[in-house]
Amino acid sequence: MKNKYILYIACVALTIVSSCKRESFLNRQPLSDIIPANFFKNETDLQLYCNQYYPALTIQNFLKLDDNSDDKANATINALLAGTYTIPSTATHNYSGSTTLNFDANNISGNVNVNQSGTDWDFALIRACNFFLINYQKADIPDATKNIYVGETLFFRANDFWKKVKAFGDVPYINKYIVDTSKSVLYGPRMPHKQVMDSVLKDINFAVANLPVSPANGRLGKYAALALKARVCLWEGTYRKYSGAGDATTYLQAASDAAEQIMNSGLYKLYTTGNPASDYYNLFIQEELQGNPEAILPMRYLQNILMNGIDRSLGEAGDGYSKDFVNSILCSDGLPISLSPLYKGDNTPEDESTNRDPRYKQQIATRGFDFLAGDIITLPRIGTTVTSTGYQPIKGRSNSLAAWNANASIYDFFIFRYAETLLIEAEAKAELGQADQTVIDNTINKLRDRVGMPHMIIANLVKDPKSDFPTLPVLIDEIRRERRVELGSEGFRFDDIKRWRAGTLINNPNTILGMKLTPALRAQYAAAKLDVSSVVVDANNYIRQYPSITNRTWNDKMYLLPIPTQELTLNPNLKQNPGW
Repeated sequence: MKNKYILYIACVALTIVSSCKRESFLNRQPLSDIIPANFFKNETDLQLYCNQYYPALTIQNFLKLDDNSDDKANATINALLAGTYTIPSTATHNYSGSTTLNFDANNISGNVNVNQSGTDWDFALIRACNFFLINYQKADIPDATKNIYVGETLFFRANDFWKKVKAFGDVPYINKYIVDTSKSVLYGPRMPHKQVMDSVLKDINFAVANLPVSPANGRLGKYAALALKARVCLWEGTYRKYSGAGDATTYLQAASDAAEQIMNSGLYKLYTTGNPASDYYNLFIQEELQGNPEAILPMRYLQNILMNGIDRSLGEAGDGYSKDFVNSILCSDGLPISLSPLYKGDNTPEDESTNRDPRYKQQIATRGFDFLAGDIITLPRIGTTVTSTGYQPIKGRSNSLAAWNANASIYDFFIFRYAETLLIEAEAKAELGQADQTVIDNTINKLRDRVGMPHMIIANLVKDPKSDFPTLPVLIDEIRRERRVELGSEGFRFDDIKRWRAGTLINNPNTILGMKLTPALRAQYAAAKLDVSSVVVDANNYIRQYPSITNRTWNDKMYLLPIPTQELTLNPNLKQNPGW
């Protein structure tokens, strides 16, 4: 039973930092409204201050996630990938809140809104972290207790800088609270990517060493910090390897070490009830993830206290997997569709979904899926606001009427999921040349066991002739495939494309195509009195999601976002990212 007095991540979002004048890239806020001499006295003060960081955690809620990648072709084309993204004039400054601070721990008021994507040139969260770091020592408590909240602070500072590096590359690195408001101090140069990331790793390591193994419900602990470390280090290690930046091994080894600490803890395992046809689907429609063995850190919701509207939004998102994503899903014999004798082709939706990895039907709506309280899908939804390509995502989407009601869902979401840890370990080991069969058995094959798929046997792997990565070793290729399918709709794919330096995957026409809509299938829609006359297909009868184009064209400038023009005007030390 959930306890309403538990600290719910991103619910008790205490804002101690007040709004600022929004003319500088540091988005300065008058933290001087807090008088350190009157605050930071005890553990409660430190905890209350740190509460404000928690909305910055990235939640895998599936809503239009991966729409910026080759996995999806949403009803609305992604501007960046379509080449129509324009340089913003100003940063949006999504970290803001009130100045209200109520010292009654059971009656905290305030609100905060943090840009979870990290794709805004906004430094207010970092500034709030730095303010804490010059004041926490005033608390009259043991150093070990203080260091818990220093660990939380450094976790969030590291996470925010990492997001900025992913988005912009080199960024100004500010690791102290700035009191001097002169331009010479505020408007410094960008620090090189690698140097920023070395500082990020240092911050994360402090968090790992000082956060508790068993934290209070809703707060960060050691294993959440290790999960972040594994995620960050895999990204940085592979980025360095495939971009030619050098020094990749340290980060790849750190990713593996962090993943192994989580795996060896004995605290986590994959959720399963022994039903491979439904366990994967059911994992993502649970009202309580606290205690679920796969949840390293969950985002929790509670009836009448904190609810969400995601279940309904997922049913109205105009979202759709791409033909390219669907083609990547293995057949039930463990072979790709280009090699498997079990593949029946795609002339009908039934043919295409038959003899496939069970995650196909647990991620994509097929005939018989209950969309909402008995509204059974008989034909894939196309030409509607519900979905786009005919490959309707159903991850996290239930048939519950209660959850469909506006902001009435209490389905929990993952922030860190153990399955991701296993995939990180497999990929890091493969990139290091250390992935033997034991590694694969402890990672990839555990994921396959949940859905009843054949084990990956390294000695039996055959290169897919239609691989997206024809020059890669087959093992790394197949680990990437497993990651793509297991983490579908969870928001990782574009980051993966960037770190692999694989932007040209976007050029594949299949990334904006949908299912095959043959004349015979159109006739079935007509017989069911469903109008699909507006759905455009290509010469081979595949749905063309964006009829005005036949494919998207990758430009290497898209590996980084542009800096808002106002920031360049204010700070002459900044230079625009290449190509923008």
